Amino acid sequence: MSTAFDLLYSETEEELRSAVRALLADRCAPADVLARAETGRPHDPALWHTLAAEIGTAGLLVPEKLGGQGAGHREAAVVLEELGRAVAPVPYLTSAVLATEILLGCDTPDVAGLLRELAAGRQVCVPALPLTQAPGAPLPAAVRDTGGGILTGTVTSVADAVAADVLLVLADTGLYAVPAAEVSLTERVPLDLTRPLATVTLDGAAGTRLADPATARAAVAGALLSGAGLLASEQLGLAQWCLAETVRHVRGRHQFNRPVGSFQALKHRLARLWLDVASARAAARAAADALAAGAPDAPLTVAVAQAYCSGVAVRAAEECVQLHGGIGMTWEHPAHLYLKRAKTAALTLGTPGHHHTLVADFAELPAP
Repeated sequence: MSTAFDLLYSETEEELRSAVRALLADRCAPADVLARAETGRPHDPALWHTLAAEIGTAGLLVPEKLGGQGAGHREAAVVLEELGRAVAPVPYLTSAVLATEILLGCDTPDVAGLLRELAAGRQVCVPALPLTQAPGAPLPAAVRDTGGGILTGTVTSVADAVAADVLLVLADTGLYAVPAAEVSLTERVPLDLTRPLATVTLDGAAGTRLADPATARAAVAGALLSGAGLLASEQLGLAQWCLAETVRHVRGRHQFNRPVGSFQALKHRLARLWLDVASARAAARAAADALAAGAPDAPLTVAVAQAYCSGVAVRAAEECVQLHGGIGMTWEHPAHLYLKRAKTAALTLGTPGHHHTLVADFAELPAP
């Protein structure tokens, strides 16, 4: 039996959107994002503190009894939509979504204490997993416990590790919380300058065991599913900005004594893009609603959202660059930040091809 999805935004969600958008408009303008990215340290700790602690977005998925907001995936999706619209360089997806979901999938006293720290915005916690790790794919076994919680191994392409206070490490004996001071980070040059990557090396790092292997792997699998579903909302926000900015530009840019947006060919391209974005909104909202409701077909809905929204975000960013003409090709214009985020997001938590395969499997469709 199919699930009836609520694709509309509630009044509370719109109020949350307004608060987040106002903060980002004031503190995360495209010029500011680009300036920070050029320094090699894109994260803005002050912005993160305001977003996570003062507005309270870091604890949206955390129950009230653990110091969180007791909200859900729909509210977190609204936040990610706005963060995507601003290509904000904050560790929300990795810390407030992935790490939080992993911890919620475990049940130990140490987990409760760490969740309180994350919900209050006092710490950033990042899973030591490759950014490309996809739901439904085999989990890596790169880290081993040499005895007594002393961990050894290397994990590549860990997003936001440079901003983390604590890393969640999946080892052969379970899930461990490892202080960032215990690991060695080798920063990599990412395509998306707003989401830094690093290789995490554990050489005798001491960790606190949070869960046994079976519980840990189930928690990580659930977190990857939620992360992929909510990433679709970030891609939606990115595509919405690209569409709105491109329409604004072609309305004001004149050629042959008329706005370039009045030419029929451009009207058709933008109309097709609008339809794509509208469909992406439906797919992303369905995924968030399915996750919030714990719907049985949530894995299928998430796979559909990722398979579709990844392509829409890339197309919207490519159209934004191209229809801005020469301006869109310059470093000073923020269009390239959106294109790089879209391209990277299409590989994050599984490629569109991987999610197409999942859709076929879940829907029991025979392969061609």
